[in-house]
Amino acid sequence: MRAGTASPLHEQTRRPSRKEGARPVRAAGGGRRKREFTTRRGLVIAAFMAPAVIFVAVFTYYPMLAGSQMAFRHWNLTDLTDKSFVGLGNFQAVFGDPLWGTVLSNTALWVVASIVPQLVIGFALALWLRRRFRFRGLYQALIFFPWAISGFLIGILFRWMFNSEFGVVNDLLMKAHLIDEPVAWLADPKTAMAAIIVANIWYGVTFFAIMILAALQSIPDEIYEAAALDGAGKARTLFQITIPYIRATLALTVLLRVIWIFNFPDIIFGTTGGGPNNETHIVTTWMISITQQGDYGKASALGLLVVAGLLLFSVFYLTATREKGATS
Repeated sequence: MRAGTASPLHEQTRRPSRKEGARPVRAAGGGRRKREFTTRRGLVIAAFMAPAVIFVAVFTYYPMLAGSQMAFRHWNLTDLTDKSFVGLGNFQAVFGDPLWGTVLSNTALWVVASIVPQLVIGFALALWLRRRFRFRGLYQALIFFPWAISGFLIGILFRWMFNSEFGVVNDLLMKAHLIDEPVAWLADPKTAMAAIIVANIWYGVTFFAIMILAALQSIPDEIYEAAALDGAGKARTLFQITIPYIRATLALTVLLRVIWIFNFPDIIFGTTGGGPNNETHIVTTWMISITQQGDYGKASALGLLVVAGLLLFSVFYLTATREKGATS
């Protein structure tokens, strides 16, 4: 062996230089060894999380706590010197208000009459968009476009459309000979409620179409091919394959939309503002109206009632849908 040349044994046992770098230590099973959690690493993680935690605490939890304690005090802008504890007095004021019954019935009608057409139309659009056809991307963009518009702006748009003097709705209905004279849609409580529900349906269909289309695209095509070979028709395929496969997505989407519609005053404020004569108020728009009047204690009590009601609904709804999914 020549001098100056390293033997194979020496080459194998040679330590790696600094430039080559040491290889990471591997565990006995072949995987990389996990880094040990140290105090310094914990402080680094806490430092990165601190801004988000502080932001959420200041702008979410603190207003919630402050608003909750207002519900049990006399908190009115007309007399800021009196912030005495009134117990359940603000809740009694809410239940004793003459508008309470009207607001509850309007809220129930607003949620139910909006959610059912949104679900049906959104489901139909999602089934249609799942098919492959020419210009499908363009149709998807047109259908998803309303979701990018502000709810208040949509309310203003529909207020112009339902205007009794120059609204396009009256013009189209008169040209179709369905009405003989212009209808004051937003001046009558019954037609005003129908008008804002139509606006909300148009706005919310997009959300159902997006969510359901995403769920439908996760269904393997082989399942539909097997169903077609077994002679399953469209109705049987829909109710025995499609709907059971995306049941979880449907349940979650309905829950999110119920909560969203319940707390969605934008369209109402853009069209009727709660009128005429406070007859189109729902719980959230009425709460904002009470706040504008300066009675923060009563508005906070109504807000706590809304939170409690939505929490109970969510618990019962999730329990019912979970049990239904487990038994089916």
